[in-house]
Amino acid sequence: MNEPLQPLTLSEILDRTAQLYRKRFFVFLGISIVPTALTLALAFVIGAVVAWWSWRGAGSVSTSTGYVLIGVFTIAAALIALPLLLAAASLSTAAINHATSCVYLGEPTAIRAAYKSVWRRGWRYIWLYLLEGLLIFVAPMAVYIGLVALTVGATALAVKAGAGGILGGFFFGLLVFLVIVAMIGYIFWMLLKLSLAFPACIVEQMSAWSAIKRSFSLSLGTKGRILLLYLLVGVLSWLLSMGITVPLTILLALLPGMNNPQRAQIAGVIMLVIVYGASFAVQALIKPVYGIALVLFYYDQRIRKEGFDIEWMMQQAGMVPAPPQTPPSAPWMPPIPLQSQPVSAADDRSESPAGALPPAGESEFNPAPSSTEPER
Repeated sequence: MNEPLQPLTLSEILDRTAQLYRKRFFVFLGISIVPTALTLALAFVIGAVVAWWSWRGAGSVSTSTGYVLIGVFTIAAALIALPLLLAAASLSTAAINHATSCVYLGEPTAIRAAYKSVWRRGWRYIWLYLLEGLLIFVAPMAVYIGLVALTVGATALAVKAGAGGILGGFFFGLLVFLVIVAMIGYIFWMLLKLSLAFPACIVEQMSAWSAIKRSFSLSLGTKGRILLLYLLVGVLSWLLSMGITVPLTILLALLPGMNNPQRAQIAGVIMLVIVYGASFAVQALIKPVYGIALVLFYYDQRIRKEGFDIEWMMQQAGMVPAPPQTPPSAPWMPPIPLQSQPVSAADDRSESPAGALPPAGESEFNPAPSSTEPER
């Protein structure tokens, strides 16, 4: 990056995000399209099975049995593909963060290089992705279900004791409403607190839990700007989805033969696939925007709180040594070991590590005298 590092406002971060995205558009799109393509392939398989059932197999069993079979197939396919989709989403997020950091600091990057750099620590990024999901969504849902169950039990006991009625129903509805509002607020608050975890984990090469604690500290003072970023990108995503879905819907409605019930059912399935395909395409286009902007927020917070711009300029000028490189960890999918072959003594001697001491009685420049040479 030719521009100096300095604190940025929200508008400057958005402008820099657009510049970096445009500069390496195909790199970021290629990284984000991998999990999107897998999800789209799963949706296409499910849609094809549903369309085939509607066209061929619906007459063999009753309608209710057909819906049950389709539902069972959909759930089974989703459960089977869930680990693969989880791994692809986490590695794609890590690769986008790595590529953004490289482009921002003026280093070369590519799709393969980004995925290769995060592959060796794949389990760490999958675990971080799972932790974020547990803290943002699973924890409040568990609390909500528990509170609703307790409230329902208390209401049932009150009604049985004769203390229920309209007032009890009102308080029950009010409590459920307050719990839902609190849960939504918690989700947004935790999402903002964890928004810088992946950049910290990628750039500073720390563990998943350390990255979460690091995000808690770095996000202080900037959660409002990150919330505006989420809102703006969400509106942009919705506009793109409508811009793709509405014209396709109109075109499908104008096709002849839509009055036939069987064709109308198939058209409905096709429309569902189109809507999901459009949403996945928009997701592939929008996901790098989130990744790039959050990495810029990460560096901006480090510049504001830790003077990272001064540290970076001193490193570039050679005034301070670069931070030590973290030794590469063992790959999460180790390679297949090669078949061992016998090594001759000459090869063993030639491949000995530099600086190794020669055998006793022999030096590097004065080899031991041969047994055939007469001694003097």
